[in-house]
Amino acid sequence: MPKTILIADDDRTLSRMLEKFLGDHGFSIMTAFDGEEALSKFEEHRPDLLVLDVQMPKVNGYSFLFELKKLDAGRTIPIIVLTCKEEMKDIFLVEGVKEYLVKPVSNVDLLKKIQQYIGV
Repeated sequence: MPKTILIADDDRTLSRMLEKFLGDHGFSIMTAFDGEEALSKFEEHRPDLLVLDVQMPKVNGYSFLFELKKLDAGRTIPIIVLTCKEEMKDIFLVEGVKEYLVKPVSNVDLLKKIQQYIGV
């Protein structure tokens, strides 16, 4: 059974490109375009890894992370933040994210990070 990745990013173009690229590399992909939708999908499907943007509507990435940590499974899931906001790196790393990557990031580099945490 393929590992599942939840991509939470309001940039639909980026999300679709990552969905195709990571899907072609053997992962099952779910997308959410705001933090509220991401929380709902996380609770329903329990993905193996989360790719999270900071700036999202309804619930931003930091608030999402705060809510996620209230769930048992949310405390152990590997999280890769993929964002334009370089200045929040220290805050997210203190909160336990595995990687904080500033856009633009090559698909190959992101894939390597994902494989480092959950394999193929």
